[in-house]
Amino acid sequence: MIRLKGVPLLSVPRIFRRPVATLPPGSHVFLAICDHFEPEWGRASPQTQTERVDRWCRGLPKMVDGIADSTGRPPQHSFFYPAEELNSPWCNDHLAGLAKICNAQELGSVEVHLHHRDDTEANLRHTLTSFLSCLKDHNLLRLVEGRASYGFVHGNWALDNSRPDGDWCGVNNELSILLETGCYADFTMPAAPDACQTRTVNTIYYAIDDPQKPKSHDRGIPAQSGIRPPADGLLMIQGPLCTDWNRRKLRFLPGLENGDLHAGLPPTIRRLRAWLAAGVHVLGRPDWIFIKLHTHGAPEHNAAMLLGDQMRSFHVELKQWISACDCSLHYLNAYEMAHIVHQAEAGISEPDREAARVGCRIVEGM
Repeated sequence: MIRLKGVPLLSVPRIFRRPVATLPPGSHVFLAICDHFEPEWGRASPQTQTERVDRWCRGLPKMVDGIADSTGRPPQHSFFYPAEELNSPWCNDHLAGLAKICNAQELGSVEVHLHHRDDTEANLRHTLTSFLSCLKDHNLLRLVEGRASYGFVHGNWALDNSRPDGDWCGVNNELSILLETGCYADFTMPAAPDACQTRTVNTIYYAIDDPQKPKSHDRGIPAQSGIRPPADGLLMIQGPLCTDWNRRKLRFLPGLENGDLHAGLPPTIRRLRAWLAAGVHVLGRPDWIFIKLHTHGAPEHNAAMLLGDQMRSFHVELKQWISACDCSLHYLNAYEMAHIVHQAEAGISEPDREAARVGCRIVEGM
């Protein structure tokens, strides 16, 4: 038997096996890009921050012009804006710019990103509710059944105090606070190769919080067609995590494919095959494949790729490739992806993106 440093190959975790993409005819592929959008990245000057937001306001409509999925919808971009920057003098200007993209041009949404450390339950709740109020002021907050609703990405991957050293969070009951304040889903994972990575991979599931312990999302209850989700569970939508045998380490070990889009690793059809091979889906609906990608779109080097010819060419090739497989492509924002998950759970035979927008109306009051 082939061994890897004394470990039988069959014992190697699933993510280290060579991925094989299968896409049966009639499948639906849902794609969402979740951007950890940080205009202040690198302690940028106010002028640089403004230029970064303006670049997206100008560049995204241009990049997606003439591109559409199987329903005629252009690519979507979900901006997870750092809540800790609420008190920045330029936060309101940034959000006003993003509102033009998301509201007037309907090319995405603004959700919640958060970097924090040595935090407390009370301060976390205050930070989230204060930032949600700011989103409301810019018509960027949703109301679902009468309450605020937002997607979440944890900075430094340390969701629910999951770092082994306890840094970059500090709140063991973070999942409970997210649910309490209206979080409809978390999009943090995957974190690998970071130590915050969960044992659960390539899965859509519900994490049940243990307020006394960190990393309650390490395992959970898989989302399943025909099964009502747990009322006390936070929906976790993971991106793909598998091997990349075309980028080897030490000449014989595979690299890691974690769905990250950056200047040095743009999207390609080769990467698409790996994302499909990860097979992220709701149990009972393997023909509905969810691809949640992540990026840091504010820095200039990444923005140039995401708003340039490489990204545009990928979208064109993506549509052609999916169509050739006799399948359907759907561009979604983060909220819509979560709603499509719920449609799969409800046993709906065909996805309805328009229905996924129900409850997405602008909040007029908290």
